[in-house]
Amino acid sequence: LQEVTASSRHYVDRLFDLDPQKVLQGVIDMKNAVIGNNKQKANLIVLGAVPRLLYLLQQESSSTELRTECAVVLGSLAMGTENNVKSLLDCHIIPALLQGLLSPDLKFIEACLRCLRTIFISPVTPEDLLYTDATVISHLMALLSRSRYTQEYICQIFSHCCKGPDHQTILFNHGAVQSIAHLLVSTSYKVRMQALKCFSVLAFENPQVSMTLVNVSVDGEVLPQIFVKMLQRDKPIEMQLTSAKCLTSMCRAGAIRTDDPCIVLKTLPCLVRMCSKERLLEERVEGAETLAYLIETDVELQRIASITDHLIAMLADYFKYPSSVSAITDIKRLDHDLKHAHELRQAAFKLYASLGANDEDIRKKIIETENMMDRIVNGLSESSLKVRLAAVRCLHSLSRSVQQLRTSFQDHAVWKPLMKVLQNAPNEILIVASSTLCNLLLEFSPSKEPILESGAIELLCSLTQSENLALRVNGIWALMNMAFQAEQKIKSDILRGLSTEQLFQLLSDSDVNVLMKTLGLLRNLLSTRPHIDHIMSTHGKQIMQAVTLILEGEHNIEVKEQTLCILANIADGTTAKELIMTNDDILQKIKYYMSHSNAKLQLAAMFCISNLIWNEEEGSQERQDKLRDMGIVDILHKLSQSSDPNLCDKAKTALQQYLA
Repeated sequence: LQEVTASSRHYVDRLFDLDPQKVLQGVIDMKNAVIGNNKQKANLIVLGAVPRLLYLLQQESSSTELRTECAVVLGSLAMGTENNVKSLLDCHIIPALLQGLLSPDLKFIEACLRCLRTIFISPVTPEDLLYTDATVISHLMALLSRSRYTQEYICQIFSHCCKGPDHQTILFNHGAVQSIAHLLVSTSYKVRMQALKCFSVLAFENPQVSMTLVNVSVDGEVLPQIFVKMLQRDKPIEMQLTSAKCLTSMCRAGAIRTDDPCIVLKTLPCLVRMCSKERLLEERVEGAETLAYLIETDVELQRIASITDHLIAMLADYFKYPSSVSAITDIKRLDHDLKHAHELRQAAFKLYASLGANDEDIRKKIIETENMMDRIVNGLSESSLKVRLAAVRCLHSLSRSVQQLRTSFQDHAVWKPLMKVLQNAPNEILIVASSTLCNLLLEFSPSKEPILESGAIELLCSLTQSENLALRVNGIWALMNMAFQAEQKIKSDILRGLSTEQLFQLLSDSDVNVLMKTLGLLRNLLSTRPHIDHIMSTHGKQIMQAVTLILEGEHNIEVKEQTLCILANIADGTTAKELIMTNDDILQKIKYYMSHSNAKLQLAAMFCISNLIWNEEEGSQERQDKLRDMGIVDILHKLSQSSDPNLCDKAKTALQQYLA
């Protein structure tokens, strides 16, 4: 290294010459020495060329030509490795270059912008550096009109530094949409392309931007029309893909209808084309991911996509690539693709998940695609987090099918790898995996038994204690499904696993979803007489407390109705009835709800009464007398005159018990 650095030292030494002409020549020689030579770039950085170049760049006394050449060399150094960029950032290159943009000289401004562009597109540069000074963005907007180079570089900087809604809002409020729109018809392809990329990041998941874009027009054409023109087959692939992304974002934001011809006849077919074997790996990945996003929530688009160009079969190729017989002659390309083949797999899983989100026939087609279930099972244990997440998503989508739960899911024992995924996975995987588990635990799913044997109760009970709301909901939901028509031992295990404290914790959860699912669990636990009596004999006191708590709280109608249904189940027990009959507070509450203004609650309260007074059961006479003394019979007479046929029938049936 010493020899090499010694031969590079003279370049740095010349930067300190007293003769400005020699300094300029030194910078020009340095520029020629570093082009395409990473070793030379590293040497010059080690020898301290950067601080000196930045000093010369910022000196008022430096000639514009010298300052411009310094910016060019710095840009060339930034083109090297990520470490080079880090070294430049450490020397505070960004503020120096931004300062340079205030110069009146266009060539110098362009050189500074080119260097800034190179630095900002590096993954090691924090995007926020662009937004630290509020005046920067408005100055960049003003520079957009200077030349096609300022347009190209500034759009490229924006599209790389716009990450998330905060950045989108800043750019939007600075008039980015209006300033960039007319660049879509620039004579320069590079400018058109960078402007298009800007719109694709500005509009992504942003309704405000998307709604604005629909109404912006350039030379009498609205932007969606311009985007559609850029989608045509004769345009470069990168342009087709990026305009498809713009239209997709606008469609998902509700700015363009899902049945609009520009989506159905243009955007969707274009994205399907991107999935074909002929396209490069990254084009296939981006095409599939964008299509997955476009059709994710729309059944009709899912159906159309599933029958376009044999898409379902075409995606199967994503798993075979690159194979040993690949026609890739470019060895560099092959090496790159082997390293990135997992991205194809995750894109295929994502698209399959969207395709199968709603339609039973499409799910069937996906599962019948060669080795599909094996591929998903393999995907669940891949080292790449992205692939695992996408495979779980795909499995979740397919698990919405009753038919598949009974057949393919059973044949491939999908629950085994799924349970494995649920052990210490990151939250984003846990959420989808636990939703899938909810489906596998439905009573008609043959996977229910083996899942129980593999320690699911413990796992799900621990999910109900999660800080993450979605995980709490899924944990309790899965337990609710598990308890449905289950045998007594399972129900007892669930109650033991949850503990009374945790049950109360869930019943006082601030989220109504958690509360409803917990009540659903209780209702499923308290079904069939022997189970009701058994559970109430061990947990009666706590359950009655919980019911009282909810009926007294500020809850919506659905929550109270579900709670009264639980009481009706308890009233159906043989010995459990007594817990209600000896609890005057609860009896008064049932009476109150019989006269409530909401018919659903009245009906639920009547179920409780009917179960308590049913004639054929032991002790019915005493119960009837006690309830008559409370004034229940009077209320029943009143309800038997009700205009609501359900209430009227229920009241008459109850009164018959008194007459029998």
